[in-house]
Amino acid sequence: MRYPWHLYLMGVMYAIAGCIHFIKPAMYLRIMPRYLPAPQMLVYISGISEIIIGIAICFPATKNLALWGLMLMLILFFMVHVHMFSSEKAAAGFPQWLLVIRVFMQFGLIYWAYYYLRF
Repeated sequence: MRYPWHLYLMGVMYAIAGCIHFIKPAMYLRIMPRYLPAPQMLVYISGISEIIIGIAICFPATKNLALWGLMLMLILFFMVHVHMFSSEKAAAGFPQWLLVIRVFMQFGLIYWAYYYLRF
């Protein structure tokens, strides 16, 4: 079965984002909520998860499971977005207005993943 090109774009986007967790882990550690245990391990786990999900989205046998996993992961990432509002350091230099847009984008990304469940 052939999927729309933008489904593959989604898969590649998440796989690349997952790789960046290993290239620049300090960037992710800076925005990780301090109340979560083992932040560095969580950065690596989320990176591995994004890579696996990004690849799995591209195959019919694993697409729907990967999309459900992606939606769950994006919901969990709301903790990070809320934490980024807590201080200037946690905001990683982003202005408040951009952080607000980022939260709304998160809803868009969840819908984007949900949209592909019908293919």
